[in-house]
Amino acid sequence: MSNLITKTDNNVDEKQYIIFTLNNEFYGIDIININTIIMMPEITDVPLAPDYIKGMISLRGHVIPVIDMHKRMNYGEEIITKDTRVIVFNINENEQVGIVVDSVKEVMVISGEEIEYPSPFIKSDESFISGVGKKTDMLISILDINSLVDEKAIEECVA
Repeated sequence: MSNLITKTDNNVDEKQYIIFTLNNEFYGIDIININTIIMMPEITDVPLAPDYIKGMISLRGHVIPVIDMHKRMNYGEEIITKDTRVIVFNINENEQVGIVVDSVKEVMVISGEEIEYPSPFIKSDESFISGVGKKTDMLISILDINSLVDEKAIEECVA
């Protein structure tokens, strides 16, 4: 995995991000956290789970909770299309979580110089964004997966 983080001649850290869309906006997750990306599977409901927990899937013998990103980000109801994907990422050594996104676009290298960190006046405990990447004419909100996942809610789903 060491080839995923590179140094340029200017000694500026670069990382690769999976770029995806949600509600016609661009978001990115550091690729080092990604386990797999799959087409929209059948999802089993979880009774009494928070409304943003879409349900659970079975993937390679593991039960994985799936977050409805439209609800988690207060965008309303999602519309499932042929481009809808589930991005599965690791939240620690033994646990994985999936998020439903509108589409996955590409893997993009973004350097530390191209990321602007949120103002302390905007960033709060409720914010899922750790920074905004600026690439040509695109603004890419970089997700902080640790703030995105409510581990207590996830534990209740798979317990």
